[in-house]
Amino acid sequence: MTARILAVDDEKDMTRLLKRTLESEIDCTVCMAFSGEMALNILENDVWDLVICDIRMPGMDGFELLDQIRKRLPDLTVVMITAFGNIDSVVTAIKSGAYDFIAKPFEQDELIFKIGKALERSRLLLENKQLLKARDKDFSPLVGQSPAMEKVFEKISLVASSDVTVLITGESGTGKDLTARSIHRHSQRSNAAFIPINCPTIPEHILESELFGHKKGAFTSAFQDKTGLFQEADKGTIFLDEIGDIGLSIQTKLLRVIQEKEIKPLGDNRVRKVDVRIIASTNQDLRAKIAQKEFREDLFYRLSVITIELPPLRDRIEDIPLLAEHLVAKNCKKLNQPLKTISSQVMELLLKHPWQGNVRELENALVQGILYCRNEEIQETDIPISDAGMNLCPDNSLDAHLMEMPYKQAKETVLTRFNHEYVGARLSSANGNITQAARRCGLDRQALQQVMKRFDIDPDDFR
Repeated sequence: MTARILAVDDEKDMTRLLKRTLESEIDCTVCMAFSGEMALNILENDVWDLVICDIRMPGMDGFELLDQIRKRLPDLTVVMITAFGNIDSVVTAIKSGAYDFIAKPFEQDELIFKIGKALERSRLLLENKQLLKARDKDFSPLVGQSPAMEKVFEKISLVASSDVTVLITGESGTGKDLTARSIHRHSQRSNAAFIPINCPTIPEHILESELFGHKKGAFTSAFQDKTGLFQEADKGTIFLDEIGDIGLSIQTKLLRVIQEKEIKPLGDNRVRKVDVRIIASTNQDLRAKIAQKEFREDLFYRLSVITIELPPLRDRIEDIPLLAEHLVAKNCKKLNQPLKTISSQVMELLLKHPWQGNVRELENALVQGILYCRNEEIQETDIPISDAGMNLCPDNSLDAHLMEMPYKQAKETVLTRFNHEYVGARLSSANGNITQAARRCGLDRQALQQVMKRFDIDPDDFR
């Protein structure tokens, strides 16, 4: 693709020389600007691969133009032109963000060589951006650019093309379901079914039937044959969410499925072959459950051929701005609301919050922010979090007077202080309206009233 270069110099003969020389030697189009102001106007109206800029110009000089380019187009490559031997200007240009410099009078070979290198940098930056954009779209709705999430993306890419069983670990709300779906979407089974099952939500005596199916009359309420989820997932993927909660009896049968690639429906004498990839997840320490005889060690090793550990949100704080914008855009569309932006004050709170519920908690907070927001920007009063209570114990140390109290008295003192600050902040943001404050606390009205009664919090103080 033909490169687009903007040459900026108040000496018109110099810009014409650059244009003739570069267009005859490099596959490029050179546009000329004769002042910094003219260059900025041109840059606003098109996409450019490179700017070549003289340092000494009347009005806006090269350094001022470079500063404006860095602010407006931080990825744009800039090469400065300076008088021969002016080392101080060269050092200043590089420190200010210029990629390279060319000394006047220049040799044609040096010019072509340096401009070629600069254009190569621009090409690599563009390719990298396109790859990142494709990757983010590819792994959507998993969002993140932190080192911790890069490792997750790498593992997804590593395991997707194979059929190995995968164990996804991580706290609740970190995105285990999304990770499993991403693995399936990138696998050779992507055109077949993806069957998720939340193990803790189904009683064990029903779970076996759900997974493996049953024959009519296998038990009292079995009025007809039932196809199990493993058969439904044949040629596809089954996702066993929170597998740490299933009983030992089901664990034994799962082990057989992994080893023998076959299932036996309840009440049936025949076995059925199945071709299913298994992905499991847990928020528990399965090794600890093994030690307590609550989880089969052989099943653990069968499941964890590859383990993907999802980081908690507090360990990838740098992803919060990107995540927050993604979640707001997604939920504005879902809730049929106009697109909202996030105020700098709200973003500061999001970055400070501990996020014990991880991305799920962040999304819930932002959904409330979208619903409560009365204009285009989500404000502090719109979200159910505040900085109240975040710094009750600076430097992780307790107040000296608390250390002198008995345990129960110290605990009650801390709880009282926390509730007055936390609930008080909610009531204040809701102008003393208990119903709205309860909603922002994630409680029902009656529960909040009980808290207020226990800690003697008067809503009239916040109206």
